Amino acid sequence: MATKDSGLSFNQSALKEWFSIHMPGLMLCFVVGMAAKFVSEHYGGPTILYALLMGMSLNYLSEEGRCAPGIQFAAKSILRFGIALLGARITFEQLLGLGVTPIAIVVVGVPATILFGVACGRWLGLGKNQSILSGASVGICGASAALAVSAVLPQDKDSERNLIFTVIGVTALSTVAMIAYPLVVTGLNLTEAESGIFLGATIHDVAQVVGAGYMMSDDVGDVATFTKLLRVAALVPVVVVISLLVARKGAAKTEGKSKLPLPGFLIAFVVIVAINSTGYVPQLVLEGMTELSRWCLIIAMVGLGMKASFKELSQMGWQPIALMVAETVFLAALVAIWLFAVR
Repeated sequence: MATKDSGLSFNQSALKEWFSIHMPGLMLCFVVGMAAKFVSEHYGGPTILYALLMGMSLNYLSEEGRCAPGIQFAAKSILRFGIALLGARITFEQLLGLGVTPIAIVVVGVPATILFGVACGRWLGLGKNQSILSGASVGICGASAALAVSAVLPQDKDSERNLIFTVIGVTALSTVAMIAYPLVVTGLNLTEAESGIFLGATIHDVAQVVGAGYMMSDDVGDVATFTKLLRVAALVPVVVVISLLVARKGAAKTEGKSKLPLPGFLIAFVVIVAINSTGYVPQLVLEGMTELSRWCLIIAMVGLGMKASFKELSQMGWQPIALMVAETVFLAALVAIWLFAVR
């Protein structure tokens, strides 16, 4: 009995110690995340971007002091947990109901954009990891894809800086696309279905896809949203392939030192999608998981922002910007040509 009591006491002591170490930084990230949410709701703009920029303004807090461990935990562990919960937004039925054309466009467009990014990045003199990260964020689902892909790429001294830059760049480009692409599809005389497919297959972030689609009409918005969900689902095979390639090269390092080359958050993502597809999960639970995922990503972005600085980003040069713009134009041209070809 004494052994059990001592074990319980040890666990409680370890838990209290963990909270005392991590809670200051976590609470700081949460408060800054609430401020970002407030600004977004009252003045417009993406919450993720505000969270990132506000976090960067507090960069000095991550370098030392009581907040550093919690900030690190937010930028890594909470990030992975939030990505796993994204599975609550997708079902297999939704994906199968999209039809052949958007599925074919996504199956071709996503890997083509990533490969184009790698080739263009090599020509611009950028590292392969940065090029893959940029191509995945443009080809799949913006900041969420950048966060997920970054979690399985080999980590080095530039990894966090590349991730921050990619998130800022892809969010800015997605906002521009939300405004410009409805004018583009109108100028190309696309039908409502074609317009929805184009918007969903080319705009980077989900929120901007929804905004652009329903800005035109409800039908365009529905098709655009479902097409975008298909691109989000493409995140799973892409991260699986990258994980396997990294593991094959002997560069994969998992926290639990498991022999599985797939990260735990990715497995959890697939499991949640499968459970959600059964239709037995109450809507209230799904909404709670989606909201929790959103807050986890906001808090993680604050933590990532605190670990970066404007000075470091300014030293990256023009090449990463040129790469993301080139990838965006490539994807839009590819989808437009495809839609005209299958008419």
